[in-house]
Amino acid sequence: MSTLLTEMPRATAPQETAPTETAPTETAPTETAPTETATERDPRWACVAARDRSVDGTFWYSVATTGIYCRPSCPSRTANPKNVRFHDSIAAAEAAGFVACKRCKPNQASTDVRNARTVARICRLIEQAEDAPPLAELAEAAGLSTTYFHRLFKAVTGVTPKDFADARRADKVRQNLGRSSSVTEAMYDAGFNSSGRFYAKSGEMLGMTPSDYRAGGAHAAIRFAVGACSLGSILVASSEKGVCAILIGDDPENLVHDLQDRFPRAQLIGGDGDFEKLVAQVVGFIEAPGIGLDLPLDVRGTAFQQRVWTALREIPAGTTVSYAEIAKTIGAPKSVRAVAGACAANALAVAIPCHRVVRTDGGLSGYRWGIERKRALIEREANVG
Repeated sequence: MSTLLTEMPRATAPQETAPTETAPTETAPTETAPTETATERDPRWACVAARDRSVDGTFWYSVATTGIYCRPSCPSRTANPKNVRFHDSIAAAEAAGFVACKRCKPNQASTDVRNARTVARICRLIEQAEDAPPLAELAEAAGLSTTYFHRLFKAVTGVTPKDFADARRADKVRQNLGRSSSVTEAMYDAGFNSSGRFYAKSGEMLGMTPSDYRAGGAHAAIRFAVGACSLGSILVASSEKGVCAILIGDDPENLVHDLQDRFPRAQLIGGDGDFEKLVAQVVGFIEAPGIGLDLPLDVRGTAFQQRVWTALREIPAGTTVSYAEIAKTIGAPKSVRAVAGACAANALAVAIPCHRVVRTDGGLSGYRWGIERKRALIEREANVG
């Protein structure tokens, strides 16, 4: 009998499946632009970041991490804007628990205000003195060194202490000549102890003799003539001292009226043939700037205007400068508007070349004889070579 061997199936060892390694998905970090804070969106923050002195006194800011409040122009390191709060008053800042910065002293008058007050006090001192006080005496009264005081006075007023004293004395002379019974009385009232000194300076201060000024300028003779040039009509007038007016316009009659308004009591005399040569010289310069213009001038204006006009005459033909540059040149960088005013008051067109002064961006600003004439003069001088 045969034995049937039944083979049992062999157990199969479980197969090991290698685990599937899935590479982790790496997500690149997203860079989020820093969110602008409410402080940075406030226009006052730009003033703080720029340390803008012009807005001092209009608001204050505090820094939470230091517990102090400052004026916008504080020279301390710029704070993190997220720690900054703005306040409309010193009281509001202190009510919020902040104390005044010891560096910018926001609870006191600003440096500019203190300087202006100091200079104003010295100006009153000069006005009340019979003789112009020496510079050292004025500096001592201001509590400053002589050098610093001189620089400060010029920066605030646009003129030196001596120029200011001379201008005030000239004002006194003019006022006293109008109300005193005699020239001698006016001389002593104005603080002059010597008639020689008085008469030596009277021409510079008044543009004529004291007697003529007291008579309203009735004896002052001014010669004039009207001509024509490519820019329109031109009037040239001259006193005994030199050319006192060069006026440009469209209507010759209006130019004569302008001259009469400037010298209401002077004797205006029509120029003769020799005088018309002077007009031709000015016209020649306008048409061909390369020939130059060198005339004796009778320049009448305030001490500040005279400083500006002197600076204008130093500008070479073919170049332009800004009002701000002129202000820096005369040592009064903050007097840009006053410089523009002095340019507008200039009555000696082309001889005192206010047309060579432009805005900081190079644009042409106001010109008393018209922007187009200013542009034409600048373009002609640019071609001088």
